[in-house]
Amino acid sequence: MGCKLGVNIDHIATLREARKIDEPDPIHAAVIAELAGAHGITVHLRGDRRHIKERDVEILSKIVKTRLNIEMAPTDEMKDIALKVKPNMVTLVPENPGEITTTGGLNVIENESRIRDFISSLKNLGIKVSIFIDPDMNQIEHAFKTGCRTIEINTAKYSDLTPIDLENCGKESLSEFEKIKEVAKLSHKMGFEVLAGHGLNYRNVIPIADIDEIVELNIGHSIIGRASLIGLEMAVREMISLIS
Repeated sequence: MGCKLGVNIDHIATLREARKIDEPDPIHAAVIAELAGAHGITVHLRGDRRHIKERDVEILSKIVKTRLNIEMAPTDEMKDIALKVKPNMVTLVPENPGEITTTGGLNVIENESRIRDFISSLKNLGIKVSIFIDPDMNQIEHAFKTGCRTIEINTAKYSDLTPIDLENCGKESLSEFEKIKEVAKLSHKMGFEVLAGHGLNYRNVIPIADIDEIVELNIGHSIIGRASLIGLEMAVREMISLIS
């Protein structure tokens, strides 16, 4: 059956902010991605607002026809924004000052109480909440205790170890893939809806998409990078073809 695709459009906003002007507009990118067949649009509203802005999420919440997923840290500021914007889905992620990109999954064990309160507030408005989490069953078991029933498995380590494809990579790549596969299977049995993403590209995505329990992938940088050469519509269509 294959996976659904959520397209992360953060790097369209990164291009905009490089010149501090109003183009390219991530709103336009969201429309193109949906027309190309994307099943959802994902953006990360960071505390430092280095790419996506509040203006973006407010407009996206009105124009996205599939599903708007906002990644955010579990802070009071972000909770207030989520309650105001009311996206279809919020994915809770860790956030560190100065990082180039998200460097790991959210540590649920250390933040369990805060995450539980955050999830409870959003659920009252019908907002679905996911947690971006490393393939670690200890963390995932604690995620279950928060009331969360959707997780996004962090595939960063797999992606770093598997730049080409799984068949032509070493034992470490295969080991990380098997870990993700086993964690996805066990999480699904616990009652989680399982998504995955981070660092996936056109060369390494198929093995992850072929894991039966993973229903959706969130992919951004690789798609936007390819779009700079062949156009966003074609880049989205090619990725959809690969994972489905």
